[in-house]
Amino acid sequence: MPVGTQATVKATTQEELQEIGFRIVLGNTYHLYLRPGHEIIRAAGGIQKFMSWPFAVLTDSGGFQVFSLERLRIVEDREVVFKSYIDGSTHVFSPERVVAIQEAIGADIIMAFDECTDYPVSHERAEVSMERTHDWAARCKTAHVTDQALFGIIQGSTYEDLRRTSARTIVGLDFPGIAIGGVSVGEPKQAMLDVLEWTVPELPRDKPRYLMGVGTPEDLLDAVWRGIDMFDCVLPTRLGRNGSLYTTYGRINIKNARFAEDFGPVDPECGCKTCQNYTAAYLRHLHMAGEMLAARLATYHNLYFYHKLMDGIRLAIEQDRLKLFRREFLNKYRMHRAHVAEDEARQEC
Repeated sequence: MPVGTQATVKATTQEELQEIGFRIVLGNTYHLYLRPGHEIIRAAGGIQKFMSWPFAVLTDSGGFQVFSLERLRIVEDREVVFKSYIDGSTHVFSPERVVAIQEAIGADIIMAFDECTDYPVSHERAEVSMERTHDWAARCKTAHVTDQALFGIIQGSTYEDLRRTSARTIVGLDFPGIAIGGVSVGEPKQAMLDVLEWTVPELPRDKPRYLMGVGTPEDLLDAVWRGIDMFDCVLPTRLGRNGSLYTTYGRINIKNARFAEDFGPVDPECGCKTCQNYTAAYLRHLHMAGEMLAARLATYHNLYFYHKLMDGIRLAIEQDRLKLFRREFLNKYRMHRAHVAEDEARQEC
């Protein structure tokens, strides 16, 4: 899912997302609540009509945003009191309030309110947070009155016993879909993979599994291999705006001098409009000149790359050749890394 935090995927349009092939985007409850406000979105007829997007929308609960603003909030078992980063005004989020806001926004999939901990965190602190998340999940389910799909969220930091307990508890609440939260918060990659190894076996096979806030192309492959279905991440759009582009042969920085006279596409194997119509040299020029078109073209390319990767994964699963697809993709994708290492070695010599 492309991340459309404030009812927009940065540097692109809804028509372009549809053109690439996306049929679901993510919005953020916390940000949409603060601006423009959920009642305005309700009055517009819901998030799809408000942003002119005819397909599905998932809204996260805003829990991660609330808890990342440590100096602006007070967490209690009943609710969270926080100050707006926009004007300093005081607001209250409870599980019931968060569900009501998401019901007003009108997304197809909405998320239970959870508490996400930092990394590293003590076992004791992680357990308190997990228990609070479980209590809030039950309250969210009780408060939920629409036909929107409400997903529960598993927490427990990087502790096996907590992750297994959390998975069993959330599964027991019988949500239509289940998310794994609290990863991609600074932990080593192996720790994230360990969380999946502990958690996924506890999940039902007939419900979607959503890994929140992940990740790189390699992360997607590793997570799908372990049984994950859904992802969201800001990387393709955020990195694109800053000149980093994903290619068949690895991620590149288009601002590097070596692209100044590269009059071919950024990725010869890519069928996106950027690669079909513009050269690497031109993209570098746009970024160096600070032109807005640089972000637009790079974002389009990166989103196309991610969509093509997921299409390839789905087809490989259907054809029972995911292992081969993963190996072939990574063999190419890691070539750039090897070439960079060779260049650095030559410079040292």
